[in-house]
Amino acid sequence: MGNHKKFLQFLRPADTAVAAARSSDDDDDGGATTPSVPSPMSSWSGRTSAAASPSPYVMSPWVNLPGFGGGGGGSGGVVGGDGRTGLLGSLVKEDGHVYSLAAAGELLYTGTDSKNVRVWRDRREFAGFRSGSGLVKAIVIAGDGRIYTGHQDGKVRVWRASVEDAAVHRRVGSLPRFGDLLKSAVNPSHYVETRRRHSAVWLRHFDAVSCLSLDADAGLLYSGSWDKTFKVWRVSDSRCLESVRAHDDAVNTVAAAGFDALVFTGSADGTVKVWRREQGKGGTTRHAMERVLRKGESAVTAIAVAAEARVVYVGSSDGAVTHWQWRRGVGAGQPPRNGGALRGHKMAVLCLAVAGRVIVSGSADRTISVWRREEGAEHSHLAVLTGHTGPVKCVAMDEENAAAADGDKRWVVYSGSLDGSVKVWRVSSTPDTTTAPPTPAYAWKATPSPLGAWTPYAAAPERKRMAAA
Repeated sequence: MGNHKKFLQFLRPADTAVAAARSSDDDDDGGATTPSVPSPMSSWSGRTSAAASPSPYVMSPWVNLPGFGGGGGGSGGVVGGDGRTGLLGSLVKEDGHVYSLAAAGELLYTGTDSKNVRVWRDRREFAGFRSGSGLVKAIVIAGDGRIYTGHQDGKVRVWRASVEDAAVHRRVGSLPRFGDLLKSAVNPSHYVETRRRHSAVWLRHFDAVSCLSLDADAGLLYSGSWDKTFKVWRVSDSRCLESVRAHDDAVNTVAAAGFDALVFTGSADGTVKVWRREQGKGGTTRHAMERVLRKGESAVTAIAVAAEARVVYVGSSDGAVTHWQWRRGVGAGQPPRNGGALRGHKMAVLCLAVAGRVIVSGSADRTISVWRREEGAEHSHLAVLTGHTGPVKCVAMDEENAAAADGDKRWVVYSGSLDGSVKVWRVSSTPDTTTAPPTPAYAWKATPSPLGAWTPYAAAPERKRMAAA
């Protein structure tokens, strides 16, 4: 198991030490305005007013991005694609590695190790905000406009654009709420032992928040952490409902399935676990482990779900993307079918995104592979996108607004890299049979994969669990 630990350390910044119970200057829940952060190349400072320029970042190198700015471009190519797939724009940021991306309608949010979150709209840099502390490792956008960010310091922060000026973002809270944290701090039974042989309040992650996932239908937000737990937050009141000690090593990814009340967690310990949400006594929410979906030596780094097709994709440090399907109309607890693995990378898969039938994977080999799900378990390898000079740490997808003349459905893919750049690609969902033949046809398997990636009846280990009273 030593390889996946080395791999995890490769991905972590040097400053991994997090004070478990430390309070920062933005711990409170008061609706203080967080000013936009000026670009390193801009002389702008202070808060943007309605009468000012739409963006305080007009001097930023990001404005050279075609589709977001005035011009420019960048190097990048497509292996195995056609003219409908290619690079739209490229840029190099000035504030560090890009760790997180989120696309919501006409807005793109980007998070880096500079603590900044930048917002882009209508071909220009539109707004930005920063937290008092914490590298931005994850971003999710709720349908009501709230923005959730996960940070290196173990906190989840909540933001919202101002009604008066959409370019101004206010921090409207943090998870856990400061009041809840104070109440728990005076109750000895609310402390759990940490891996550093210290105790910490169970409400709060005591290591980096590595991933977030929103289940809009259930009104729940899931946060995973390097402290080996995932926590369940109720969106309506920001209350922590449950904390589950899920894995033997860092939780790298969490994904709400969007069907059958399932949640998936993947860890550096090489496992993917399936959890089912249940209603407890008095209307409480609890998550019970249903099965160990995958068990192996390679660290699990990413999970993405195609909810309509009920297919789950798992990326790992061995460069494979393994996938399973949950059949409709079968009873709860029935095993999923294994479809084998997609192999398009020479190094670790670091991120995944799914939209429609298209699957995108980013890798430490600096490339992005694009796949299309066909009938059964068959997938076509549409293209390999090249151009990044560092590992591709995050990807996001959005449907292209302009309809193609030939009726082809196209997607915009955003990729963020540890080389400090973000690239924007157009991807066609129509296979080019002359350059991208389908992978060999697979049938969904009801038996363990030859990869050793499926243990359908693994016994649930004893787990530590804390739930709200």
